[in-house]
Amino acid sequence: MLPVEATSHTVHDGAESSLRCAMPIGSVTPPTFALVLKKILIANRGEIAVRVIRAAREMGIQTVAVYSELDRDALHVRLADEAYALGGTTAAESYIDPDKLMDAIRTSGADAVHPGYGFFSENADFARSVATLGVEFIGPPPEAMDEMSDKVSSRQAAVRGGAPIVPGMTEFATGPDDVRTFGDEYGFPAVIKAAFGGGGRGMKLVHSADDVDDAFASAQREAKSFFGRDEVYVERYLTWPRHVEIQLVGDKQGNCVWISSRDCSAQRRHQKLVEEAPAPGLPDGVEQAMGEAAVKAAQAVGYYGAGTVEFIYQDGEFFFLEMNTRLQVEHPVSEMITDIDLVEWQIRVASGEELPMSQKQVDQSRRGHSIEIRINAEDPAGGKFLPSPGPITSLVPPDGFGVRFDTGYMSGDEVSQYYDNLVGKLVVWGRDRDIAIARTIRALDELVVEGVATTIPADLAILKHPDFAAVTHSTKWVEETLELSEVSAIQAPAPTNDDEAAPVVRRDTTVEVNGKRFDVSMWVPDQPVVAAGAAPIKKRAKRTSSSGGGTAASGSIEAPMQGTIVKVLVEVGQEVEAGAGVLVLEAMKMENQINAETAGTVKEIKVAAGDTVGGGDILAVIE
Repeated sequence: MLPVEATSHTVHDGAESSLRCAMPIGSVTPPTFALVLKKILIANRGEIAVRVIRAAREMGIQTVAVYSELDRDALHVRLADEAYALGGTTAAESYIDPDKLMDAIRTSGADAVHPGYGFFSENADFARSVATLGVEFIGPPPEAMDEMSDKVSSRQAAVRGGAPIVPGMTEFATGPDDVRTFGDEYGFPAVIKAAFGGGGRGMKLVHSADDVDDAFASAQREAKSFFGRDEVYVERYLTWPRHVEIQLVGDKQGNCVWISSRDCSAQRRHQKLVEEAPAPGLPDGVEQAMGEAAVKAAQAVGYYGAGTVEFIYQDGEFFFLEMNTRLQVEHPVSEMITDIDLVEWQIRVASGEELPMSQKQVDQSRRGHSIEIRINAEDPAGGKFLPSPGPITSLVPPDGFGVRFDTGYMSGDEVSQYYDNLVGKLVVWGRDRDIAIARTIRALDELVVEGVATTIPADLAILKHPDFAAVTHSTKWVEETLELSEVSAIQAPAPTNDDEAAPVVRRDTTVEVNGKRFDVSMWVPDQPVVAAGAAPIKKRAKRTSSSGGGTAASGSIEAPMQGTIVKVLVEVGQEVEAGAGVLVLEAMKMENQINAETAGTVKEIKVAAGDTVGGGDILAVIE
């Protein structure tokens, strides 16, 4: 069981416990709702945890946060009424450790669990485990998740619902040979996809049979790291498609409505950068046909809760791609054009209520256009989009009419290499698409994020491009057409040693609160305890590089960012060509191949698989 140590957010002496009982920030008198649910545990972190906490508080529902070792001072922890320590640093050691989460649910007394997105949000086994505790899972029934979260069986459900599907496997790939067999039949390129994932994680494009082995292994590693499962499948890769999806919500009484369409075609590495609602430039009747097909596919599996059906659209035709049985990252654009709070609807459905609106009422509610920009901690220079973890020295969101900023960070917080690199989401509304684009550009110009590189320069390049205005872009447009060679991500200089906060360490002690004794943990500066009358000890300068510093030798290969070595691709003494792969580095759940810049002989390899490295560390030397 998790230790239960009650304190307040207004704790003195820096005390922190595994359970934080917080007084609400500000005084909010919530409206009265006839709800069954009284306390919700959010089994997630960052922006989506903050989003759920805020919606629940407006409904008068208590919230419970969970947090890893690295997130103990995160915004979602500070905002929740209670918070429970999971321990660990990586997602596998914390947010996707089922035993730790189940302990937190039992100890907190929560009567519902909201999974957010990612992590366990599409894990039917986790949903069933939650149900065994008599706790409501705020999501679809596990049976629907089994069929729809698995992207292979979801294709079968789409066929039952009458939606055309992209040619691909209807069962899991058992190994690289299955991919080669598929390529022989349908041709390359083909795409390997995580069967239980989304957001581009565990997705690898294969151009030829020679690339299959490495791509298959990499897809499985990423899928396992982010979703806890490594099953994959393969499907045909369309040449110039748009990504159009339908947001829907169903209730337990069998009602289901589609809220809006969304276009998510501006992507890199199969991950979305810009999303908008409604999807622009579709021929008459296509959006309606997609909405109806999405509802039929959902009803075919008895779906309820919020979900998204994704389609690929090309040359006037659309194909079912997959269904995400959860709330999507881009759900705010659907909210902005309908005034529907999708998290509120999720909670109401979980409480047993019918949908608040009919399909006709939803159709009548849509107005204007909305654009969402994902602000990721990545350096887009040259189109590389390299992860950029580190402390956010300054975060100042924009404001103004029709502008919303959703984030899980504040100035001083740190973006960790171990989690997703989403800093925040800029969501803008305009009465038409042209106004929405202009307003988004203005808001991006106002947005300040310092300390880490971000995708903002690439976002501006997308919004200002005539292809985007004309809706002639595709899911491949950013990587194949958009010119980013002159784009640079400006980072604020790192703080000097004198300005840096001292590292903190855990100290266990006993405190009394209102006369009651509690054993607590405190996170305090790592400084020696000084006896009374002793001279203070000056803080030692902090090392700036784990490699020991110094200028990289000629031919040295440096880590472009902080991360973990997944695989070493070469051996000492091996001849390599310029551009050849040398190592695979994982950062923020994405694998990045580090290539040789010059041809030569591998003289030294300084790391091994599993090693954690910092940006600028020397990984290998080539002569």
